[in-house]
Amino acid sequence: MSNNGTNSFGDLLNNPDQGKHANRSGTLVNRVTIAEDTVGQMSSERGRELLSYLPSYYETSRVMRSDMDAKGSELDALYLAMDATVGQFFVRTATWGLERWEMELGIETDLAKPLDQRRAVVESKLRGAGTFSGRLVKNVAEAYDGGTVDVIFHPAEWGFTVKFIDTIGIPPNVEDLKAAIEEIKPAHMAVEYKLRYLTIAEVESMTLYENEHTTQDRYLGGGA
Repeated sequence: MSNNGTNSFGDLLNNPDQGKHANRSGTLVNRVTIAEDTVGQMSSERGRELLSYLPSYYETSRVMRSDMDAKGSELDALYLAMDATVGQFFVRTATWGLERWEMELGIETDLAKPLDQRRAVVESKLRGAGTFSGRLVKNVAEAYDGGTVDVIFHPAEWGFTVKFIDTIGIPPNVEDLKAAIEEIKPAHMAVEYKLRYLTIAEVESMTLYENEHTTQDRYLGGGA
């Protein structure tokens, strides 16, 4: 073995397997490098997966790479469509399928409303089935608000209060919430809504940037 670490002619003559091993190692490294570059050039995730199932001698083939990339792109689109379809079976992920939910529940479709508000109407309708109780009102209200809501009954006054705990200011879909509560509550019971606004202590602790970027409806009297 020579001092510079390369194989001398004598070394290779005395140990021919050593030369073969070195040649195989270099070839393997080159093939792995080329294969990685080839796969990296493919745009389809599932196309790269398809290529990995083929024999290794296809890894450097531009024809097979293009073929697998084209087929993989079709599979990518198929899986995206399947995922989107599955999402329509759940209210919180439904998009174009919300109209079907609304039709089944007798809710008028309003495409001008944001998706989250339409989902809240559907979810509250699903939660609103059953005997009237504080838990029922709480479930319906929290479906709209997305936060914690307390329901306080006033038996002597034949009424109850819906108190928002987490939401600051007027909920964007409060009118839908009121309509849902009116639908499930007994006609003789009155309902009052108690909103939460920023306290003086909370306002004083805010930075100038936070204050400037806080909407007026979060301050007491700001949403009037």
